[in-house]
Amino acid sequence: MQINNAILKHYLRNVLFINGTAYAGKSTMAKMLADKYGLICCGENYDCIPDGVLTPERYPNLSYFRTMRGWQEFVNRTPEEYDKWIRGTSRELAEFEITFLMRMASSRKVVVDTNLPLDILRGIADYNQVAVMLCPPSMSAERFFDRGDPEKLFLKERIMEADDPGRTMANFLACIAKINSRERYDEFADSGFFTVLRDTADDTRQETLDALAKHFGLGTAYDGSRP
Repeated sequence: MQINNAILKHYLRNVLFINGTAYAGKSTMAKMLADKYGLICCGENYDCIPDGVLTPERYPNLSYFRTMRGWQEFVNRTPEEYDKWIRGTSRELAEFEITFLMRMASSRKVVVDTNLPLDILRGIADYNQVAVMLCPPSMSAERFFDRGDPEKLFLKERIMEADDPGRTMANFLACIAKINSRERYDEFADSGFFTVLRDTADDTRQETLDALAKHFGLGTAYDGSRP
């Protein structure tokens, strides 16, 4: 069964999508927008997959963690394999994410840090519902392990357990560089969506928040009185 994009767009009219490259501040902006304007926030890697639905045959990329031989396989894949997995995962996740967001946005606006493929976003959302946040490719790759979130700490620990940690680290950073390549950056920059560039380590959160709020048409800050 296929659902007409016009129907999906109707039920997603209350969703604001933030997409883009790593280290651009997508999760931070989603949370700040939600806090200021009383939106539902779906941050990075939010869970939208029901239990018991995934099968390796239909969703090989989403099922990878169940089928891989171990974490050393994960951190030692080639950059090409890693990039193919990332793109495949985003495409397989799309139907789960869209269905979940339609339910979440039935009565309130939602802001989501998303990895939905750009061609899908063009079909299900209007221009003023999508913002692309960009960070120079070099900054995205070089600063991947700068943030101490649990996922990155876990990956770093697995890399340090490798037979040759230095070689494995270099390979994994090459994977991160691949998915944050100039080609990928240009796909976002030339997407036709509203874009915000983060090209400095300075704190530009308020400036970026204001730009996104204006683009999304969020006029009145949340005063705590609305549900």
